[in-house]
Amino acid sequence: MKGVMKVAIIGGGPSGLFLTILLKERLAAVEIDIYEQNPEDATFGFGVVLADTGLSSLRAASPTVVDALAGAMRFSDRHSIVSHEHPITMKRPGAGGGAIPRIRLLAILQARARELGVRIAYHTRITDFSALDADLVVGADGVNSLLRAANEAGFGTTRRNLTNHFAWYGVEKAFANPALVFRKYEGGYFIAHYYPYSDTMSTFVAECDHQTWTDFGMEAMPQEARQALFERIFAAELGGYRLVSNNSVWRQFPVIVNQTWHCGNQVLIGDALTSAHFSIGSGTRIAMEDAIALADAVVAFPGDVPAALRRYDAVRRPEKAKLISASEASYNWYERIREWMDLPTPHEFVLRFMTRTGRVDLNRLREQYPSLMAELAAGGVGGMGGMGGSAATQP
Repeated sequence: MKGVMKVAIIGGGPSGLFLTILLKERLAAVEIDIYEQNPEDATFGFGVVLADTGLSSLRAASPTVVDALAGAMRFSDRHSIVSHEHPITMKRPGAGGGAIPRIRLLAILQARARELGVRIAYHTRITDFSALDADLVVGADGVNSLLRAANEAGFGTTRRNLTNHFAWYGVEKAFANPALVFRKYEGGYFIAHYYPYSDTMSTFVAECDHQTWTDFGMEAMPQEARQALFERIFAAELGGYRLVSNNSVWRQFPVIVNQTWHCGNQVLIGDALTSAHFSIGSGTRIAMEDAIALADAVVAFPGDVPAALRRYDAVRRPEKAKLISASEASYNWYERIREWMDLPTPHEFVLRFMTRTGRVDLNRLREQYPSLMAELAAGGVGGMGGMGGSAATQP
């Protein structure tokens, strides 16, 4: 490749915008076009979580951008888990991380991309990717990626849906700290995960298992009735506030895996490549770290796209495999939620929850959550006894 490198990015979300910024900050001879099918000010969802460890890795790649993001975030150093109607609140290790309105996150990234001379075409849905005048075409268009869908055989795509049902809502209330509430209600098993992301708003993820979905006739319910059901079940937490819908469609999580990360001059990143389950709270971070790895590879081989894509795959795949393994362990745990919610005490439940991914064992719990371990011990499971060894390795 000679002269200016041309890059086409499909999708104007966090990963596509961050990749754009990283390339423009580090390569003089690169032209980038972003194609986004939605309007510029459209955002589906509410708040985005970025843990402090994730912020550190992103900041190392682009300090200016990530400092701007951090300045717009609402940080929290505590989170709560409620089961058996018993709350257990713990202090997060480190700074605790925080959340930012998704629309604010996009605005900061969009502004920086424009400063660097990137062209962003909104209301633009690309269907013929071979017609793009680009040396490199990047699929950063999320779990419903059009680029991936156009060549699933080439990418080796597999997909399946989990059994639990969920929907994302907002609440015009800033909760004191993030929390997970696991509640049995009239024979059903329900979950609420909420976290504040501004001074006036919180995200509220509603979830239930498939048996509950069936028993309550939720398939036949209109969206408004499902929303009202969760408002009733979690009335104590909502405190009179209603759930806010924004494309809050009930669905089952799609597990998407691609055996081949790049095909020709096309490459996938983020959820277009591998869907990360929302229960690990790292989807945006993982996608943006994909962008870092791809940018590093392109910068290392600016005139050789095949070599850059091989480098991206070789460097990023092992690290991403660890994160996706944690995601898989977490969603498999949630798929068995009845088993865990039927444990006899909230302390046993919290222990199982905290060790569900296999990335946190008892030693790490003792190091990072000493107060929690003391509380678990007071509840009869701190010493773990016969269950200690197995608990640390449960999914």
